[in-house]
Amino acid sequence: MSDKLHTTLKVQRGAAGEEPRFDSFDVPFEEGASVLDALVWVRANLDASLAFRYSCFNANACKECMVRVDGKTEYACTARLQTGTVTVEPLAKKRLIRDLVTDIVPPKERLSGLEET
Repeated sequence: MSDKLHTTLKVQRGAAGEEPRFDSFDVPFEEGASVLDALVWVRANLDASLAFRYSCFNANACKECMVRVDGKTEYACTARLQTGTVTVEPLAKKRLIRDLVTDIVPPKERLSGLEET
C-alpha cells in the first residue's frame, strides 16, 4: 500500500469440517470506519469469495454481522477499525458455515425443527 494509513485485517477462513486458516488483507484506514466497512472493501476489491453476513443496509435488521474482533464478540458494523492488525473470527460456540458465517438462528426457530400438525 502507499504511504496512507492502513490496517491489516487478519480473517479466519474455512468451512465446517475444514482446518481453519487465517488470510491477511491490507485495507485502507479511514477514521471512523467500521470492521464491516473493511470486510466489504476486501470482498469488493481483493477477494470476492470472503463470506460474512450483514443486513443492516438493506433490511433494517440487526445482529447479522456479529463476529469476534480481536477476541471480543462485537457487531462488525459498530466495531471501529484500528490501525495495525485487527483479527476477525467467526462467533465461538456456533456452528460454522463458512469463513465468518455461523448458524445464528435459535434452535426453536429453525424450520427443520418444526413438526407437522
